[in-house]
Amino acid sequence: MRGLDGKIIVVAGGGTAAAGPGNGAATAIRLADEGASVVVGDLRGAAAATTVDLIRSRGGRAVPFEFDIADDGSVRALVECAAEHYGGVDGLHVNAADISPEVLGVDGETDLLTIPLEVWQRTLDVNLTGFLLMARAVIPEMLERGGGGITNTVSDAIHAGERVRVGYAATKSALTAVTRHIASRWGRDGIRCNSVSPGIIARNDEEAEALQATRRREPRSPRAGRPDDIAAIVAYLLSDDGAWVNGQVWSVNGGRMFS
Repeated sequence: MRGLDGKIIVVAGGGTAAAGPGNGAATAIRLADEGASVVVGDLRGAAAATTVDLIRSRGGRAVPFEFDIADDGSVRALVECAAEHYGGVDGLHVNAADISPEVLGVDGETDLLTIPLEVWQRTLDVNLTGFLLMARAVIPEMLERGGGGITNTVSDAIHAGERVRVGYAATKSALTAVTRHIASRWGRDGIRCNSVSPGIIARNDEEAEALQATRRREPRSPRAGRPDDIAAIVAYLLSDDGAWVNGQVWSVNGGRMFS
């Protein structure tokens, strides 16, 4: 892939979970494989360090950083880490989300009438305001370097019209507007911003088998989605090969849902 070698990219939400690398970690690994220097940020410092260990074991360049995407000072410290270690920021992939049982778990069991306001607010803080804070921190750095690329993770929930998860779907839908605002406002300055909308992703073979054994199987694909599928699209969008893609939402779901 052209134009990633030597780039400096921040992955916000790139820690590796116990079940294996998810979308953020797989993306950080792919970017490093393509020659980028990667700063892996995550709320869980140990999880970020695990991803960096995986990158370094493959000969890549990366540093971990523990941060909270809902805190402006912490977000700016993450971007400063990239500048201090590598000299600036050329790309940003934002994948962070609060998937805890207390937040996404409750959101997934409630609707507009029953979602606790504190769960709604926390979802807004992380899934929407946090992405805005990341963009505010990196855009000035990118402008100084003549441009850059941003990719945001949304979700097929923006198309689904689910009976639950109103907070998650609302914030991911709103994020598409933020993505297009960035593309419109700074596109002429060389900054591209796109969103990637994953379908159901299995982090390992056990999860893939479980999905295939339920009604959540992929009707138009012979297999479940994998984190590497998302990583490949993000790498393309941040590379020079994706230089003329701006303000788009790319569904990556094996054809499960048409947008």
